[in-house]
Amino acid sequence: MIQVKVCGLRDPDMVAFAAREGADWIGFVFAPSPRQITLAAAETLLLSVGKAVPVALLVDPSDDEAKAVAALGFPVLQLHGQETPARATELKSLTGCAIWKAVGISDQSDLEQIGTFQGIDGLMVDAKAPEGAAVAGGHGAAFDWQILKGWRAPKPWLLAGGLTPENVADAIEQTGATGVDVSSGVERIRGLKDRELVRAFIRAAKASEQP
Repeated sequence: MIQVKVCGLRDPDMVAFAAREGADWIGFVFAPSPRQITLAAAETLLLSVGKAVPVALLVDPSDDEAKAVAALGFPVLQLHGQETPARATELKSLTGCAIWKAVGISDQSDLEQIGTFQGIDGLMVDAKAPEGAAVAGGHGAAFDWQILKGWRAPKPWLLAGGLTPENVADAIEQTGATGVDVSSGVERIRGLKDRELVRAFIRAAKASEQP
């Protein structure tokens, strides 16, 4: 079955709701964003994750920031900045957490950098941020999924970027993704998740079958 990550949650009730609806992972954003939370807020939010696995999204974190987040009990750190393969491996050793690396895609050449990340645990294949964007993700934009046709991922991976309840099944069919990530696609107001959309997305994704 397709696995689902709902990212950018800030409200304990919404965290609990997403977990009950079947989210496999719930993402918490520690980088500048309309969805950013503090360490103190994370302590409360983590109490509501249920069986879902919490994932901390960081952008070019310092050693101290990565260790502080890991100390809260996050088993997975998702790196969404300009971290090099060496830095990603270093953070894995430093924190003891599983490391996922988000890679922005806009054309075939962007796939080449993915193979350099050997020491990590997973990949987030996302749409490349628009030129001059202040934040790395959550822009609600998709890339051309045909770029991934025939691609063999070197690590377990999730598809992200512009996914919605309406297009997630098509995205899974076109890319062969076994996991998907959503943030802005389940918001009616930027930064605030909508229960109906969260439920619809999870159900649409999990009802999908790979080709």
